Amino acid sequence: MSSYSELVKNFEKVRTYMRDFYVYGLKSRSEYDKKSARSYDDERRRIESWLGEHMGYTRTTDGKNMFISIDSRICAHNPLYRSLKARSFTDKDITLHFILFDILSSPDISLTLSEILCRMDDYLGCFESPMMFDESTVRKKLGEYIREGIIVGTKQGRTMLYSRSETVDISCDTDAVHFFSETAPCGVVGSFLLDKLPLHSDNIFFKHHYITSALDSDVLASLFDAMHRKCEIAAVNTARHTSGTKTLNLVPLRIFISVQSGRQHLLAYQPHSKNFGSFRLDYLSDVKIGQCCAEFDHLRSQLDHCMQYMWGVNCRNNESRLEHVEFTIRVEDGEEHIVHRLEREKRIGTVEKIDDKHYRFLADVYDTSELIPWIRTFICRITKLDFSDRTTENRLRRDIGEMYKMYGIDGGDTA
Repeated sequence: MSSYSELVKNFEKVRTYMRDFYVYGLKSRSEYDKKSARSYDDERRRIESWLGEHMGYTRTTDGKNMFISIDSRICAHNPLYRSLKARSFTDKDITLHFILFDILSSPDISLTLSEILCRMDDYLGCFESPMMFDESTVRKKLGEYIREGIIVGTKQGRTMLYSRSETVDISCDTDAVHFFSETAPCGVVGSFLLDKLPLHSDNIFFKHHYITSALDSDVLASLFDAMHRKCEIAAVNTARHTSGTKTLNLVPLRIFISVQSGRQHLLAYQPHSKNFGSFRLDYLSDVKIGQCCAEFDHLRSQLDHCMQYMWGVNCRNNESRLEHVEFTIRVEDGEEHIVHRLEREKRIGTVEKIDDKHYRFLADVYDTSELIPWIRTFICRITKLDFSDRTTENRLRRDIGEMYKMYGIDGGDTA
């Protein structure tokens, strides 16, 4: 998979480099001042060993700028997953892992902790200076595997018996696993499963392939874990355009993923301000799970109620601040696809037919500005605008007027 043999202990460092150089990208060696030039060169070589065939660069007066270059018509699998498969383990971690799974090589084998320890002595006894594993370490590791579902613990009286979980045959479901790996949150799990299957043809390719969320898989897994436990979290939030960071204390409630950009947001309750807020996952790091939140179910119910007024990720707690959005479009004969698109993309809004050629969209939302990029796609069809937020409406009108001027068109008073 990669020719660079050094494995990664601190993935957050690699994640930072990959985002700064190859996702947000186009920084030259001299422009990066967070670390030394030598550190940059070391990390660049490591990353290029994973992404070699997907790297591109441009030369400017400031130097050589690297970036990721991927053709989704050709590349069926997310190459950024390779960075998550280069994690390192301590010698003792990896030794204990393989010994335990060799001892419990079949679901038919059930052993007590004492029996496992005895067999481990047989494995290690032939070495002059064998590794030593105490009973507590082995019990904790087995408990960890039980929580992960790969070891089964069965009580027999006061004794715990350990056995291997049944293996699920997924060799006939490669298309489903492939689709999951490229589209689902934490899809890296599917990528790991595909690595275990025999070589097979790829039957799925993606027109819009949002690969950069792979770098946020660790953060996303921690957030899902916290939500499953109904716990609070502490996380470091990095400002995109400054070097500042801030530790946030949050109650994670939902993950929103944009179908237009693939961008992932955490929607969470902020105890200090007693408000809901949204946070980009690619800005979050170092997630620590805290204590259980007794109000978790109530807070999630409140957020779910707010979602009926959310076009994007902007949420508020006060319904009196709802903003009304309304616009009318003209649809000519043979353009039924425009009406179908309006119905398909209306989200929380409603569509009314005024007459054979005019349709009205209406919605009450927390933030009118979130709809503007979508509304712009109907320019030249819009015959009327009516926003309760006049500032946003006037800005859209000015933008349309500037566009007409740019192309030398007399726009008249179409909106």
